[in-house]
Amino acid sequence: MPIQIEVAQLPLPLMEFGSPTTFTDPRMGISEAGPLDLRFGDAHKTQLKVAFVGPADMIEKGRQWLERCGNTIPCAIKGTTQYMDFPGFESVFRAALVLNERWIVEIEEAKLNAALKIDPSPRFEEVLSICVRGVKKLADNMEMPPDIVLICLPDDVVRNCWSVKSRFTFRQWQLLKEQQAERDREKLPLFNVGDLLNRDFRSALKARVMEFRMPIQIGTNNLFTDLDTNQDAATRAWNMSVALYYKAGGIPWRMKTDGPETCFVGISFHHQRTLGQHFTYASLAQAFSTRGDGFAIRGEAMPRDERQGRKVHLTANQAAALGRRVLEEYRERSGGTPQRVVLHKTTQFDEPEQEGFRHAFQNVPIVELINIMPTQFRLLKYGAYPPRRGTLCTVNKTSTYLFLTGYMPEWGTYPGPHIPAPVKLVSNDDVDMHRVATDILGLARMNWNTASISSAQPVTLSFSRRVGGIMKEIGEDKEPQPSFRYYI
Repeated sequence: MPIQIEVAQLPLPLMEFGSPTTFTDPRMGISEAGPLDLRFGDAHKTQLKVAFVGPADMIEKGRQWLERCGNTIPCAIKGTTQYMDFPGFESVFRAALVLNERWIVEIEEAKLNAALKIDPSPRFEEVLSICVRGVKKLADNMEMPPDIVLICLPDDVVRNCWSVKSRFTFRQWQLLKEQQAERDREKLPLFNVGDLLNRDFRSALKARVMEFRMPIQIGTNNLFTDLDTNQDAATRAWNMSVALYYKAGGIPWRMKTDGPETCFVGISFHHQRTLGQHFTYASLAQAFSTRGDGFAIRGEAMPRDERQGRKVHLTANQAAALGRRVLEEYRERSGGTPQRVVLHKTTQFDEPEQEGFRHAFQNVPIVELINIMPTQFRLLKYGAYPPRRGTLCTVNKTSTYLFLTGYMPEWGTYPGPHIPAPVKLVSNDDVDMHRVATDILGLARMNWNTASISSAQPVTLSFSRRVGGIMKEIGEDKEPQPSFRYYI
């Protein structure tokens, strides 16, 4: 049977910034046109107030690094467009970094060193509490609160506290199982944060300080100092500055779209192993509007269904409830209902999920359910480089593949180590796959945690694991903050 292959090349995604001109590289765009929120008048901040929490020597390194970022930092790698000089924070964002002694909370090194000497699980919790108390001190100063907190962590914390795994005896497991069974009978929450087997310090810290409504940026020696093992200073300055600006309330850029106002939603699941050896799957929605804002919503926690395996699905009611919450949050932020909703998921939408989401979005004119699935498909071409990023390949007019990695003409190279693998785009809806792929390619450049344009996933799905890790640290009895600024 002959195979019919059609190959098309999508144009480079265009990004919008402070002036009407569009660019394909966020660094070039934001340098020349300024951040997007310049278009919104008073919404643009001319100052970003930065606070510090950490030991005195790490705070000093953090201050020196921010002062360095206030000036031009030449790129150490010359002769390529992949790397650029950093022009200085105020030059790029049209906003000054403001430091003040009242926004500094020093962690006593004696207390931190003592905490680092105890056993792993209590060590993790004690060091975490020390950092949280530092942020709380800043939050209590409501007369002039900072916009963002730079938490400066020494190497000892990174080495000894970054992750922890619990170990238990057989008898302890039996007791914990009994406690879990009691919770099930009493219809209590499926888990407590203290039940989690595997914990990540970054996720736990972001979850614990969320109640203070001050986003945080974690800084280590890997960010502050020039080492043989990290990126060059200009690249670090670009990546940190974009994240800092977004977390502090700015909008660096957005992708240019034609057509109706759209809400892009990523549906994913994260797994929570608790002390009772009970897996819990929780749904998660990451939503992004064409206006450039993002938010995250936690869906219902569900006991594991052995019949589903790892391909978890929502019931119709769960899908409808999650969809309604997405619309509620969207209306809260934008003042209206989107004209188009596009849902992304890495596994197929089964019939109950389709029914539930369509019921929730019944008043939205256009609803598209798109599967973005990993594949073993490969496409080879003559020459030194693989297919270009943005290559759209259709096989037998039925299967559509999109390369989100590959040769990048903007850089004149392919930045990956392996033969690029495309994603497969599947939908039961009557959709224009060319437009679907164009949206996904643009959403891959909406990562405000970096200035790089080499992300291999759309933002609707790329942060799902990180966001899920933070959500599970919040616990079922607390409602997480929706703004995406608290998660990246």
